[in-house]
Amino acid sequence: MDERKTFGSYFKERRIKLGLTLRQFCEDHGIDPGNLSKVERGVLPPPKDEILKKYAHYLKLKEASDEWYEFFDRAAAESGRLPKELREKEIVARMPFLFRTIRGKKITKEKLDKLIKLIKES
Repeated sequence: MDERKTFGSYFKERRIKLGLTLRQFCEDHGIDPGNLSKVERGVLPPPKDEILKKYAHYLKLKEASDEWYEFFDRAAAESGRLPKELREKEIVARMPFLFRTIRGKKITKEKLDKLIKLIKES
C-alpha cells in the first residue's frame, strides 16, 4: 500500500483498472461526472458510508478483501473519521490516550512501521 496515495487517486486507479473512463463509469452507475471528478482530484471529500459502499461495489471490490478495507480506510482517514470497525466504545475511549501520547513527538516512518508491525503480531 502506498500511504501517500489519496482516496481520490486510489478510486481513479481502481476505475481505470476496470478499463472505464470517468464518463463511462458515471453513465453506467448514474453518477454526476463533475462531482466524481472532484472526488478523484481531492477537491471534494470522500463520500459517506452508504454511497461509499455503492462505489466499492461499482469498482468490483470484493467485500472484506484487503482492497475493500483499503478503500474504506483511505476514505475515513482523508475525511478525519474513524473506520466503522474502530468506532467501538472501548476503542474510542482509549483514543485520547493515544493522541496525548504521540502529540508533540516526531513520529518517524520507522517508528510508525514498528508500531504497525507490533499491532499485526498481536
